[in-house]
Order: sequence, then C-alpha cells, then structure tokens
Amino acid sequence: MGSDLGRRATAGSGAGTDSSAAGDSDLERPFLWWGSSGSLRRRGSGDLSFKPPPRRQSFRQEMGHAAAETYLITRLTIILLQYLGVGYRWISRFLALGFYAVLLMPGFIQVGYYYFFSKHVRRSVIYGEQPRNRLDLYLPLDTSTPKPVVAFVTGGAWIIGYKAWGALLGKRLAERDVIVACIDYRNFPQGTISDMIKDASQGISYICNNVASYGGDPNRIHLMGQSAGAHIAACVLLDQAVKQSKGEKTTWSLSQIKTYFGLSGGYNLLKLVDHFHNRGLYRRIFLSIMEGEESLRLFSPELTARDKSVEPAISYLPQIILFHGTGDYSIPSIASEDFANALKSAGAQARLVLYEGKTHTDLFLQDPLRGGRDELLEDIISVIHAGDAVALAKHATAPQARRLVPEWQLKLAHEISPF
Repeated sequence: MGSDLGRRATAGSGAGTDSSAAGDSDLERPFLWWGSSGSLRRRGSGDLSFKPPPRRQSFRQEMGHAAAETYLITRLTIILLQYLGVGYRWISRFLALGFYAVLLMPGFIQVGYYYFFSKHVRRSVIYGEQPRNRLDLYLPLDTSTPKPVVAFVTGGAWIIGYKAWGALLGKRLAERDVIVACIDYRNFPQGTISDMIKDASQGISYICNNVASYGGDPNRIHLMGQSAGAHIAACVLLDQAVKQSKGEKTTWSLSQIKTYFGLSGGYNLLKLVDHFHNRGLYRRIFLSIMEGEESLRLFSPELTARDKSVEPAISYLPQIILFHGTGDYSIPSIASEDFANALKSAGAQARLVLYEGKTHTDLFLQDPLRGGRDELLEDIISVIHAGDAVALAKHATAPQARRLVPEWQLKLAHEISPF
C-alpha cells in the first residue's frame, strides 16, 4: 500500500469435520496448547497429526442441516422481534432492506449458486459443540502447495451475522489462491458478546490447528472481521494477547496470525451506544448484547489498547490494518481512526486505510458485485502475498472479476441501503 492508494488516506505503522459426520469423535479437540514461548506443544506422547478432510455431505444431509438452520434462525427472529417491538423506524428499515436486497438479487443468486454447488466450497465444518459452531471453507482451484489463509468473522450487528455472508469475499480471495474460512458464531439473543468472542476464538483455534489438512499454510494465517465481526475479532485478538503475555495455556498462538484486517468496525462502545440507538439499535437491546452498561469498557478494544496494564500484551499483536469508508454512517470512520491511534500509541504496528465516500456496504458488497478492479481486494492481496513474487505476478495477470449486478441497480442500492 502507499501512494497508489490515490484518494484514500493512510497512516503509518507505530482440518476438520463436516456436519455430516458429527459423531462424538468428530467433536474432539486436538490435544494441543501453546506455551508462553509461542512453541507448539502436545499433551502426552506421539507425533502431531491431524485428521484428513472428510468426505462431503450427501444432498439429504445438506437439506437436513439447512432445514435445522432455517428453524433456528426463524425461532431466533421471533425472539428478537419481541425485543425490538414494532415501530416506524424498524418498519422503514425492514422495507429499505427488502428493496436493497431485491436490487442486488442478480448478484446474490449467482453467489448463492457458487456457495451451494461449487466443489471448492466446504460448508458447515464443525469446530465446536454449540449449534452455531460451524465454518465454511473456500478453497482455491490449485492446492498443490500450501496456501495463505484468511479467517473471516462476519458482521451483522451482533444479531443477524451468518457465515454465508462471507461467500462473495471467499469466492474472490479463493480466485487469488487464498483459502478463506468464514466463521459462524452465536448471535443475540442466542448468545451475548462473551459467547460470540468465545465462539470466534474457538473457530480461529480450529483453523490454526487444522487448516493444513485443507491445503492451507498454518504459518500464514490472516484474521479479518467486518462490522460487528471486526469488533468481535479485535476483542479476540486483544484477549489472546493478554493471555499469552501472562503465560496462559491456549489452543492457538498469535504467532500464526500475520495480519489483522478490520473492515468498517467499531472499537469503542462507549462512543457508539448513542449512535446505534439513534440508528435503530436501541440502547436497551445493545446493552443486553454487551452484558450491561458496566461491560461496555471491557468489550471496547480501543480502550483496552489504551489501558497501561495491558502494555506487555501489545508486542504479541500482529500487524493491524484497518479499512473504512469515509461515507459510512452505520459506523463512522472515526471509529477506525481512533483505534489506529490508540494502537500506535501503545506501540502496535497499525495502519489506517480510508476509502473516500465509501459506505458501510460499498466495500463489502456493491464494489465486488460491480466487477472489475476492487480496491479493497487489491489492498488485501498486496499484504497477503507480500514477498511472494510468483503469487503477485499471477494476481497481476489474472482476469478481472465480471460484473454481477447492473450499474444502475448498484447506484440505487447505494442510495437506499439501510446500513
């Protein structure tokens, strides 16, 4: 990244088990832990080994799983509506969301076809015992050599997050020889923020310990989160750093995480609670998600980074790159600016990339659906493949992605987006 960012502003630096085979043995965790020195250790004797990727699910098993998830989401939606109530603000937003989805439907259908029918997508790999402890894997065409990996935590206002939301990102990065693992986690009201952080950390642990079975390089893993997922992933990152600085045993190590990419995230909840309330995520609901007003500081990564008591943990963090659009009204770009400044003040290697005029969904949805050159994708690839001349040359000569949605629909979606 650098001068080629154009109008964007930058700040300097300061495998597993499918649900089709969900027996008791499939849910066993590897007997691994990371010591304070960062070395991989095994409890007991014997060589470190992983189970090979299992066979794919049958169509009947896939349909059964889809039906179970549909029931779960429907039940959670009913519970959620009891919290939200019915008012003008939510009705107007639901109508805008419906129109927005219709406008982008040509792209959603094509991405959905890829998600459900591509042999390079491994859906609903189990990483834990909770109902939402699943992840989707997007695999490159060529897995003859170990590939870099992106562990992605999806957004969704801590309420409607779902692993399939990362299908477009997974497709685009897999086309550039990157394995993508989209982590699902419990949403509110099924769980609160502590549950979400726990699930995300467990998903990252699974990836670190098992991705080699799918052709990934366990020493080239990058963590990424978008919106609420960026907040959750940042919480996981700092929590893991604190644990390692104290010498606690953990099932994965930050030494495996080369970069954290935070996309359109919010990192100081004290500053955002009123903003979210005014945009329809009412204070009462938000505080329930965050386990009370007294916990807002605890789950604010920006404030954690400024806390002098966690200074020893900062050195464990990987390089951190925060992406944000200046036209984002769901979470203003100042949220990423403040977090970047807090990290740099604490001694972390952090960088901020701002995209002029981009909204909360432009970078993640509209721009990739537009086809052609994707600024965000280019910036991510330049970091992931840094130092790999062959991969960068292959990326430079790769054909540009084709358009999935007509331009007039994308422009209209930009204007009426409820996000």
